[in-house]
Amino acid sequence: MTPAALITGWGYYVPPKVLTNADLEAMVQTSDAWIYERTGIRERHIVEGDEVTSGMATKAAKEALGRAKVKGEDLDAIIIATTSPDYFLPTAACLVQESLGARKAAVFDLGAACAGFVYGLAIARGLVASGAARKILLVGAETISRFIDWTDRATCVLFGDGAGAVVIEASAAGAGIQSTALHGDGRQKRHLRLEGGGALHPAARRGDDGASDFIQMNGPEVFKLAVPAMADAAKEALAQAGLRLEDVDLFVPHQANARIIEAVAKRLGLDRSKVFIDIDRFGNTSAASIPIALCDAVAQGRVRKGDTLVFAAFGGGMTWGAAVVEWSSPKR
Repeated sequence: MTPAALITGWGYYVPPKVLTNADLEAMVQTSDAWIYERTGIRERHIVEGDEVTSGMATKAAKEALGRAKVKGEDLDAIIIATTSPDYFLPTAACLVQESLGARKAAVFDLGAACAGFVYGLAIARGLVASGAARKILLVGAETISRFIDWTDRATCVLFGDGAGAVVIEASAAGAGIQSTALHGDGRQKRHLRLEGGGALHPAARRGDDGASDFIQMNGPEVFKLAVPAMADAAKEALAQAGLRLEDVDLFVPHQANARIIEAVAKRLGLDRSKVFIDIDRFGNTSAASIPIALCDAVAQGRVRKGDTLVFAAFGGGMTWGAAVVEWSSPKR
């Protein structure tokens, strides 16, 4: 029988520094009311000094491993979903592996923007199903603040830094990651992009090539694309799992924008009580947002054994997807 892929541990970390909407009022032409009305965000956490993605990922990972009662040396794979690694080489996964002493683990970064954690769930499920791995660490971690133009009101009010992690283990039980639906459309890349620093516009050659080292976003177009994409992916993943929308106990979407989340929930016909939102406290942490929200939901008592959870995300590229997870109680 194909083993199930269970989430047995979870943890998150955000930097201590909190940047409030009031702080942003002093930095750019905006206001607390303007930001909250359009995004649902009141504050976000921002790195300081030399804190970076791998360090945050390691802290979240240690919390998740502790809950799962799994040691670093027992891991078969480490997957870091990020678009803001410390370096191109070595990968963030290599740095986390070193910090955890996970000497036998396969390690790689996964670049699918804000949908990275959902993509990671699909890969972890496949590794478990194939027998290639039995204990996997999946982390969504981002230091987005280092790629923000703090004079650009369209983007600087949105993003925060942080990391969320889960441990995924093979089990004979029939719970865990039930299904995933993944999609992308490179034709829409212009709406959310970060062009500077790659092979086309490397830092050493950059001059007047027009490339930017900051995230650029067309918010209205992203909204129009994200809402139907996330809703359709959620329906697809539920259908693959043999479930209906009525079976959903909690919808945990990517925390991109409160308006997007509300529009997706309305399109799905989900009652507000079944939708988890914590964007007001963390902002958009990209690939980290779903695992952070999951940890937050568990801490608030919103997730119980046997619950059907649906994750859905949309990110630059464009990439999007959804996953259905049957929640299991933590190991004792």
